[in-house]
Amino acid sequence: MHHGESSLYLYYFGLADPRNAIDRNRSLRFAAMYMGEDAEAPNWDADRLMIRSPITGSRGPRFVMSAEDWVTHRAVLADYLSPFEDIPGIGAGRDPMAVADWTDDTVFEAVLRRMNARMARGDVPLNLTATSLVTNAYLYTGQEKYRQWVLEYLDAWRVRTEANDGITPDNVGPSGRIGECLDGKWWGGYYGWRWPHGAMSILEPLLIAGANAQLLSGDSSHLDLYAGQVDGLWERGRTDQGVFKIPHRHGDAGWFDYREPEFDRIIHLNFLRGTRDDQNRLARRMAVRPWPQIGCFGKGGQYSPGAWQSFAEGGNPGYPERLMHCALYEVERRMKVMENDDGNPSEWDVHHWQDINPVVTDPLVQMTTGSPGVIYHGGLCHARIRHFDPQARRPGLPDSVAAQVSRVRTDSVDLDLVNLHDSQVRDILVQAGTFGEHLFTRISRLDDDVELPVEDFQKSKTVKIRLQPSSSLRMRLHLLRYVSDPSYAFPWS
Repeated sequence: MHHGESSLYLYYFGLADPRNAIDRNRSLRFAAMYMGEDAEAPNWDADRLMIRSPITGSRGPRFVMSAEDWVTHRAVLADYLSPFEDIPGIGAGRDPMAVADWTDDTVFEAVLRRMNARMARGDVPLNLTATSLVTNAYLYTGQEKYRQWVLEYLDAWRVRTEANDGITPDNVGPSGRIGECLDGKWWGGYYGWRWPHGAMSILEPLLIAGANAQLLSGDSSHLDLYAGQVDGLWERGRTDQGVFKIPHRHGDAGWFDYREPEFDRIIHLNFLRGTRDDQNRLARRMAVRPWPQIGCFGKGGQYSPGAWQSFAEGGNPGYPERLMHCALYEVERRMKVMENDDGNPSEWDVHHWQDINPVVTDPLVQMTTGSPGVIYHGGLCHARIRHFDPQARRPGLPDSVAAQVSRVRTDSVDLDLVNLHDSQVRDILVQAGTFGEHLFTRISRLDDDVELPVEDFQKSKTVKIRLQPSSSLRMRLHLLRYVSDPSYAFPWS
């Protein structure tokens, strides 16, 4: 999880300039740490297709954690339920949501001892976020070994899920056996079904890995593993005071912590694949509670996609204007916090810099590329389209050009382009997919709801559009998705 969120900016480097040798070589070295290609970082067990510990890095797996390893998070995790149900004096056996106070040295010592015995060895679903690290290397190089690693690792978790009656286990021991370090229990692992976040820490990495596998293979069935877990939780749901809720955790007494189903990841699933079943999943979630009219920012600057989903379906009028004001306010608010940031660094929260970073890009990603945004804990930036300036030969919109994706469908997007310059022509290059993974099959100009074909168009991963001074153009771009080999390479490379 934390490796995943810290790697987000690493992936943006490839989008900004894939020719930068320093960024490229760093990305390949990081991928090597998880593929068994770095002797100093033996994180990968090739025989069992597993990452050897939840705690990994450039020095390999960390099978024994120290008190110092947790110094930044003891106060944070003191507010969460106990990681284990057998810590003396906590009462987790009676109340599965009982809290363990990590700031209490006696309690923390008991927690740490159990973590080292039960959680530090073997694989967990959270490690699937490493597929983004390896996919990142593929996008630089196109080398088959990276694609195969991602597909094989995700498939290993599919096999484990099938062996566990369709429920993805949250722990696999050193020999590859489910529950090996937890007395046979498939729950209770590090950042698993019970602690600390529950279902989120299972579902999110499955979705991230499924999206990466689909990108690399063109096979949408790789998202079935995530979808199956969503459906399983839904089937276990119940109505509480008129509100439908699903379990978010599992412990010794079974499923617990019933809450309303989240919508963020279901929106991403429908965006990434959009089958009839995915659309039904979206509809049943909306039946619980309609989409909000405006979203909110998270700690890393990510912006919740519910209001965007409503707009992308053709509803939520005024959303772009509200989103713009919200984004500008957030940038200004964070800048003011930075300007007055004169506290004691030793007392700052571990998320201090994430909370005040003024570079919040999700609103622009939503509006200009037709994407719900990035899945925060390690996802790549999947989008329907991407823009380039062919004259300056750089990614992004040309100077004086504005873009807005006003409608997103499974196989098309509606794009509005405006040249704000009053005397100069502007050319813009639009690419099908963030990584050129899609193909434009047809392009139409929308004029008073009448479609007029754009002349001289051939099927391609990119289309060059010329905008006259002070002009606008509304277009519908039809797509064939996941049929091209993805790459960071610029269109003119």
